[in-house]
Amino acid sequence: MSVLPFVRGVDFTKNDFSKTFPSSMRQMSRVQWLTLDHTHLQQIPEELGHLQKLEHLSLNHNKLEKLFGELTELPCLRTLDLRHNQLKNSGIPPELFQLEELTTLDLSHNRLKEVPEGLERAKNLIVLNLSANQIESIPPALFIHLTDLLFLDLSHNRLETLPPQTRRLINLKTLDLSHNPLELFQLRQLPSLQSLEVLNMSSTQRTLLNFPTSIDSLANLVELDISHNALPKLPDCVYNVATLVRLNLSDNEITELSSSLDQWQRLESLNLSRNQLTVLPAALCKLSRLRRLFVNDNKLNFEGIPSGIGKLSALECFSAANNLLEMVPEGLCRCGALKQLNLSSNRLITLPDAIHLLDGLDQLDLRDNPELVMPPKPSEASNATSLEFYNIDFSLQTQLRLAGAAVPPSMPAAPTPKDATARKIRLRRGPRVDNGQDGGQDAAKVLKGMKDVAKDKDKDDSDMMASESLKPKRWDESLEKPQLDYSKFFEKEDGQQPGLTIWEIENFLPNKIDEVVHGKFYEGDCYIVLKTKYDELHTLNWEIYFWIGNEATLDKRACAAIHAVNLRNYLGARCRTIREEQGDESDEFLALFDTEVIYIEGGRTATGFYTIEEMIHITRLYLVHAYGASIHLEPMAVAAQSLDPRHAFLLDVGTRIHIWLGKRSKNTLNSKARLMAEKINKTERKNKCEIVVDMQGAESPEFWEALDVLPEEVAKLPPPKEHIAEDYTPVQPRLYQVQLGMGYLELPQVELPEQKLSHTLLNSKHVYILDCYTDLFVWFGKKSTRLVRAAAVKLSRELFNMLERPDCALVMRVPEGNEMQIFRTKFPGWDEVMAVDFTRTAKSVAKTGANLTQWARQQETRTDLAALFMPRQSAMPLAEAEQLEEEWNYDLEMMEAFVLENKKFVRLPEEELGHFYTGECYVFLCRYCIPVDDVDAAEGGGEANGDDSKSAPPEDEIECVVYFWQGRNAGNMGWLTFTFTLQKKFKAMFGEELEVMRIFQQQENLKFLSHFKRKFIIHTGKRKDKALTPDGKPAVEFFHLRSNGGALTTRLIQIQPDAVHLNSAFCYILHVPFETEDASQSGIVYVWLGSKACPEETKLVQEIAEQMFNSPWVSLQILNEGDEPENFFWVALGGRKPYDTNADYMNYTRLFRCSNERGYYTVAEKCADFCQDDLADDDIMILDNGEHVFLWMGPRCSEVEVKLAYKSAQVYIQHMRIKQPERPRKLFLTMKNKESRRFTKCFHGWSAFKVYI
Repeated sequence: MSVLPFVRGVDFTKNDFSKTFPSSMRQMSRVQWLTLDHTHLQQIPEELGHLQKLEHLSLNHNKLEKLFGELTELPCLRTLDLRHNQLKNSGIPPELFQLEELTTLDLSHNRLKEVPEGLERAKNLIVLNLSANQIESIPPALFIHLTDLLFLDLSHNRLETLPPQTRRLINLKTLDLSHNPLELFQLRQLPSLQSLEVLNMSSTQRTLLNFPTSIDSLANLVELDISHNALPKLPDCVYNVATLVRLNLSDNEITELSSSLDQWQRLESLNLSRNQLTVLPAALCKLSRLRRLFVNDNKLNFEGIPSGIGKLSALECFSAANNLLEMVPEGLCRCGALKQLNLSSNRLITLPDAIHLLDGLDQLDLRDNPELVMPPKPSEASNATSLEFYNIDFSLQTQLRLAGAAVPPSMPAAPTPKDATARKIRLRRGPRVDNGQDGGQDAAKVLKGMKDVAKDKDKDDSDMMASESLKPKRWDESLEKPQLDYSKFFEKEDGQQPGLTIWEIENFLPNKIDEVVHGKFYEGDCYIVLKTKYDELHTLNWEIYFWIGNEATLDKRACAAIHAVNLRNYLGARCRTIREEQGDESDEFLALFDTEVIYIEGGRTATGFYTIEEMIHITRLYLVHAYGASIHLEPMAVAAQSLDPRHAFLLDVGTRIHIWLGKRSKNTLNSKARLMAEKINKTERKNKCEIVVDMQGAESPEFWEALDVLPEEVAKLPPPKEHIAEDYTPVQPRLYQVQLGMGYLELPQVELPEQKLSHTLLNSKHVYILDCYTDLFVWFGKKSTRLVRAAAVKLSRELFNMLERPDCALVMRVPEGNEMQIFRTKFPGWDEVMAVDFTRTAKSVAKTGANLTQWARQQETRTDLAALFMPRQSAMPLAEAEQLEEEWNYDLEMMEAFVLENKKFVRLPEEELGHFYTGECYVFLCRYCIPVDDVDAAEGGGEANGDDSKSAPPEDEIECVVYFWQGRNAGNMGWLTFTFTLQKKFKAMFGEELEVMRIFQQQENLKFLSHFKRKFIIHTGKRKDKALTPDGKPAVEFFHLRSNGGALTTRLIQIQPDAVHLNSAFCYILHVPFETEDASQSGIVYVWLGSKACPEETKLVQEIAEQMFNSPWVSLQILNEGDEPENFFWVALGGRKPYDTNADYMNYTRLFRCSNERGYYTVAEKCADFCQDDLADDDIMILDNGEHVFLWMGPRCSEVEVKLAYKSAQVYIQHMRIKQPERPRKLFLTMKNKESRRFTKCFHGWSAFKVYI
């Protein structure tokens, strides 16, 4: 059954009906309003003649040339909008104006040369717009009959006069005559138009001679426009119009204004731009209601603006661009309501200091003032900086208290309890006489403070007495409403009117059902029933039931009981929730319904549990294209002919997603295509989908199979052609809201702010249809009713069939909360994760007059900045590190090492133990023997047996741990190989006792590091690959020894051979190989010892060098800083360069991670042994090196994180300024791949970032 006969209105704006018009429009027999704007129509569709109940029709911005036929057959037509077409007089039938119901007619912006024939017959017209045509005269008969007109627009025509019958328009409220050559017309009919409120005479060649002097007789005139008339002065009669609210005098030649303008006491907007004014009269300051004042392009200087302008307390906009101003009066800064201030293109030198006190100022334009010097800003008030970002108080005092840290003495601490004894002693001593006059003032302050304390104490005592009661409370009186947000479950109007309300449980949440299905229960569902009524005292009373179907799943049963209690708490009801089961309902429950309760087999709603079912996927091909700041997916025909070598495509097969990359596709789109495929896999396929990248010319057989190309046909396929247009832009989506009334449907389009779709437009209470031409989506809000959903599904199918669409187009249902990625891409900025009220800032709230502190306390967003105020983790003492190393190695019974080689794990040679390569994966099987303390044996349990036999010692506990170590340049194939081979073998050998730990380079735990006894060496590259220079020569190897946070974290890491990396506080190993013809690896090894290096590290680095390069062909030399040879050492490092001579930053470095992955903003500190891979692309990091604080931005961080992290860094700097005043820090911004040496030196072994494929 079609739903079109029930449609009462539909908006087809921006659909393309140039080729065919939907024939199904004939079925909309009840339609009352229809919008066909921007639809490329060239003639009136025949189908419109069948819409006999049509009342409002809009056809603007089309290509219509004639209106014959269909429109004259619409007896109920009231409003007809035909503006911006190509209509001529010959194309408008006179019969059109015989429609008795026609009240609004818009024929503006057409090609009319005279008033359409027969227009005077439309006697019921109240709105007539004939502007922007070529009309030269008005027939007298027109105004004889159209006496009910309220709005008349004749602007932008060629009129030279108006007929005398114009005076018959006694009801006219708006008259627009602008841009007509009315020089010889005296407008003598004006006194008769006593209802006139708006009069526009702009560009009508008004002079002082032909200006209508009777204009002051219009007692209701509120808006007057006489701009573009070259008037040398303002006629006196205008000053007498005391009712004016808006006045436009721009583009004249006015040189001065009379002081009589103070009669305009109702004036709110005054435009004096582009005149010859040199001074504004002081009487202007008496216009107390003036909100907008424009004086652009005049000759005003400092004296030209009255000093009393500050009296304009309502002034919101002041624009004085392109004048001669060198300064502005300070009184302008006393206009507290000022929001917009334009002083561009003047001669400003400076501005008043008070300009910074205009808190409400939103726009300040000071362009083209080359000599302007802004005054210094006053000290910022505490409340101005603390509540500025996202309802979060970023003041240092508040954040310290939230973190539980001590507030330093330099800032006002919380009031402390006073010592009563000390107070008595001070009072006995009396006032101090050495303070002079200040003593009396201090005494007065003390006295006032005592009174205030007494008042507060009395108030607290009275409140306490009022709150205490000895009478025991009933169970229902002690109920408290938990601090939960019930708005996502129930609406404000629920339970506020007498009647019956029923919710069904769907996906763990209650969903309100329509009244027509009350009493019809599905056996597989659960319901919450609310009965609202008035008691004898006319107060609301409630009864709450939850009904359980016999076939309902466990989640529905539990959620029905839970949400029934939530409903009771939400209403504050005192009743109990009553359980009702199918077939065993109470008489009270059955009495709630007017008819007998009906049971329906099956279940209507979805369970919240995952159901194991075979998903049906339709193979689809998407074009990945950039549109705006994000990417979009556009469906294409699933065929090889759809591919284009300049673009990237996604082929979705369900269990696989193929990413096809053309030879000329952009790298940015290629990476974003991969990111989109990962999002689809994660959000829609539960990470069970395989992602395959197919390069053009190297496609996999599965790719061609999905495109229905046989293997033998692949070689015969022609290369993809460039068929997609260079300026390709997708069809602008249209968002409809489905509205359901009593027996009718409406489909209006949602108004888009700035013509951009936003997911915030989707309301959970409604159902929307998003028409993207190639796809049509039906979005169901969680709180939408069942009938609206059903109607939207049928209506979407009708809408889909109305237009000619490609074969790959589909209709898809989109439930709220489970939106697919292709739907989300239509809405820019959908993936914001922080649940913060971004629209409310401190400034916007202050404008409303609300208490800023109280508002912030209520609206404060949850944050966690405690890590910023925690003390820095101190380095582990050497003795403690040695003790831990000894204990952990004592427990280690055995360690076997394996390395991935040729796609399988083989045993690691013993001489390579402790040597790791960034491109390899290693597995270490560790067996620990942990002794068990026998407490009973220690207490002498053997004496009770009366013999000398000793009990058997307890067996040691065995632990088996497998460490999987992955280099930063190694792929994930090693981990997959391990899980499917070695891990299974180890599980079979050790069973549940086996523990597997996956660790990454430079993120190892201390226990693992301890097994290598500080000789942990990381090489660059792979084991079997010999390091060579680009010209094939043996490469120089440069190693840096460093420990982060203690001796256990000591590593020797290979870095780039560059002298700038040297530091006097560290030790290095430099291997300079020689070029030889044989296979012998000869060379020189330099062990460079910094002058400030600790003795333990100097000894350790020598031991490591002797073990690494134990060869007769290698010469080992120990170099102290300053004894370097010029020939090999500096040449190998690229020449002598300046380097750091201390590493004080090692005592201060801290790395914080700023993230909102928990649903709220948090700052967490990384351990002291942080590394480069801790810099996450999705987050922002704060790095402190003791001198600078760096804000490192990941390429995929959100704008919200940027702003919050910036404020967090400022708070941290303030805190450290108090803790370490001798080390002031500056804030710097750095981005990925643009880090400076000051930043990278804090990371051991800094190199190029890891590339994720």
